[in-house]
Amino acid sequence: MTPAAIVSVAAVTALGILCVALFLTVWRVVTGPSLPDRILALDMLTGIAIGFIAVVAVRTGFSLYIDIAISLGLVGFLATVAFARFVLSRRALREAERESHGRSE
Repeated sequence: MTPAAIVSVAAVTALGILCVALFLTVWRVVTGPSLPDRILALDMLTGIAIGFIAVVAVRTGFSLYIDIAISLGLVGFLATVAFARFVLSRRALREAERESHGRSE
């Protein structure tokens, strides 16, 4: 088996695994029991998209895709941090409302 054939089989296998991961992660985003679960699944979707881009870069030999994947990783990280800050502020707001209702009664 030639190295090109091995890379081709590995790329097809990787695409299959990434497709399964994509569908399972989308299911978690849709049916996630809580907001943090959905945020984690969205972060995982970013990782899966980076995987798809990397496999396409290997198959096509076009190295610009790697730069796109790195940029997507940075944007995905920043989005996850923003979502985490949103969840924390939302939790702090709920606790403040509970305290104010507890004091007024």
